[in-house]
Amino acid sequence: MDSAFIETMVLTFELATITTLILLVIGIPIASFLAFSKMRFKSVFETIVSMPLVLPPSVLGFYLLIAFSPVSSIGAFLGEHGINLAFSFEGLVIGSVIFSLPFMVHPIQSALSQISKSLFEASYTLGKSKFQTMIRVVLPSIKHGLISGIVLAFAHTVGEFGVILMIGGNIPDETRVASIAIYDEVESLNYALAHQYAFTLFVVTFAILLLVYTLNKKSLKGSIV
Repeated sequence: MDSAFIETMVLTFELATITTLILLVIGIPIASFLAFSKMRFKSVFETIVSMPLVLPPSVLGFYLLIAFSPVSSIGAFLGEHGINLAFSFEGLVIGSVIFSLPFMVHPIQSALSQISKSLFEASYTLGKSKFQTMIRVVLPSIKHGLISGIVLAFAHTVGEFGVILMIGGNIPDETRVASIAIYDEVESLNYALAHQYAFTLFVVTFAILLLVYTLNKKSLKGSIV
């Protein structure tokens, strides 16, 4: 098997894994805020989180590219400290986290919204802190939402194209992920290699979605029993 193909696929899944782990860490508190907060302007924050669902990826990628470039105040500040996010793997991670955020937050938010307040009250009555309640009581109760968020965020990151192209370009072993490779090979009329990339992504995403539906089905059956 071609070494460039292997390097590209490894980089693709490395990006998806790192992005998913970061999203899991920040997604739970964001989802908790959206599910339980009664803040007046919560809808504004919820809109910002959901924007990547309807915003063209090229738009988000363009503004991130501008922000990362040396001509912007952010890019200049980072450049002074030896950090260059434009056309780098680190820049891809940041872009992927922003673009896949709603795919992690929404399933967890939906699961949290279905939890009865009595569950929290019972935990507090037993002397558990808010953190202990979240870790030991709430998260095990919403494992179907967590699984859905993890799988959807991972699969979405694997297949994203527009944001990656704008802020990462097509640098082998640095920013050239599978979706970019497909586009590049098609432009080069190398349909055989493009098919190899495309079919691999098709199989992987199908297997991931099949897994999440199967696990959620078993989880729902277990909760009913």
